Amino acid sequence: MAVMSFPTAVQPLTVGFDLDMTLIDSRPGIHATYRALSAETGVWIDADLAITRLGPPLEQELALWFPDERVQEVSDRYREIYTAYAIEPTPAMPGAREAIAAVQELGGRAIVVTAKHEPNAELHLAHLGMAPDEVIGWLWAEAKAEALREHAASVYVGDHIGDVRGARVAEALSVAVPTGPCDADALREAGADVILDDLTAFPAWLRNYCADRA
Repeated sequence: MAVMSFPTAVQPLTVGFDLDMTLIDSRPGIHATYRALSAETGVWIDADLAITRLGPPLEQELALWFPDERVQEVSDRYREIYTAYAIEPTPAMPGAREAIAAVQELGGRAIVVTAKHEPNAELHLAHLGMAPDEVIGWLWAEAKAEALREHAASVYVGDHIGDVRGARVAEALSVAVPTGPCDADALREAGADVILDDLTAFPAWLRNYCADRA
């Protein structure tokens, strides 16, 4: 008797997005928060410089300005005052809302996986009217693979080489946008599979990706 074969079912679409400098331009709010923290603690923080290297966890930046024994204390304080200084002035990146909507309109799930303090990430998204299906915070670089695997994400979109590394560890397609501190060459060298100029190009790319995937 002949054995019939059937095509393998395609997994439901889940796309992960980074937050800072991918979905939101967090530079104005972070700049204001660093200035407020500097004024409160009396310790100089070059906010202009700090916002050029967004991506890694807050503690890594504050360790450049404070002694090790104070880093956790001032990190906690930064997160406390962040909501007063950072939410209102932070805009969405061009195409961010449309990128999330494009995933959901295709019947997929859009998740945000970020190194940011999760409650603050949720405040940003709510303030800007973006409604992903899930928000997961406190994960950076390779650690982002934990959430991407848990949610079976096949694509991860980010602006930093750390996002590329997270996608690769999770065996997800790395889609990179050079809208943050890393340029296209750096993202390509880190192993990004796809590089888009910004998120305005994402919906068309996603439709083609889904057509090929089907």
